[in-house]
Amino acid sequence: MDIRAILLGLLFALIWSSAFTSARIIVEAAPPLWALVLRYAISGIVGIGIARALGQSWNLTGAQWRAVLVFGVCQNAIYLGFNFIAMQWIEASLAAIIASTMPLMVAATNWAVFREKLPALGMIGLAAGFGGVALIMGQRISGGADGMGLLLCILGAMALTAATLTVKSASGSGNLLMVVGLQLMAGGLALLPFAALFEPVAVDWTPALAAAFLYTTFIPGLLATFIWFILVGRIGATRAATFHFLNPVFGVAIARVLLGEPLQATDLIGVVVIAAGILAVQLARAEVRAPVTQQQDGPN
Repeated sequence: MDIRAILLGLLFALIWSSAFTSARIIVEAAPPLWALVLRYAISGIVGIGIARALGQSWNLTGAQWRAVLVFGVCQNAIYLGFNFIAMQWIEASLAAIIASTMPLMVAATNWAVFREKLPALGMIGLAAGFGGVALIMGQRISGGADGMGLLLCILGAMALTAATLTVKSASGSGNLLMVVGLQLMAGGLALLPFAALFEPVAVDWTPALAAAFLYTTFIPGLLATFIWFILVGRIGATRAATFHFLNPVFGVAIARVLLGEPLQATDLIGVVVIAAGILAVQLARAEVRAPVTQQQDGPN
């Protein structure tokens, strides 16, 4: 892995992790589903517009259309929808920790259901990763963390896991910016009726809200996805996914610095254990899978 790939991986992990903090700022001042609908409309139109300006076509492959629909609904609508709703009641750091278990869920499902070989290092990593999550969640629940918020984050991570297992490739035949833009639009359309039915349009306009909304729309929403595709094309998805081990570390650190969220000793221990578990699982999977395998683990 060359230095450019390492820098791209670090940047992707940092941006992906920061999205939870910006989302927390947004949902404190605006209805979460309407915020996502507007975000997807803006970033989707911009992404499609750039794609068309670069000469990309609407004529996608079957795999790309599946990616548009599956990731549009499972990632953009269900995963992010549940996370945005949940962060009205739980801290950004906890949401980031739960979301970071997605690589563990993918590996566990592949091993248990699809009989993918997982070396001993991977099994140890799975046990450590889920053990770290249990440690943090036990401490947070005893401290009064909202049960519904936790459930929504878990369901969101499961939806993203299902999407990742269902869609193995979205990068063939070019048109990547078009695929990303259409995914965003699909997510917004899926959320629109629920926003209209269940959320009043009541917004507390502040500079912090504006900054967080613009950031989450264009940086995690568009830039991080483009970085991911570049990284996958350079080193393969299995090796690229190794950088997910940084997500719980970055997510907790950013929430602490920007939001002042408290940290307990169990949080620090749990985050280190989770990160080590994810790294062990990804390294173990890299040993048994072809490095050119293409799959998309989409960002926030």
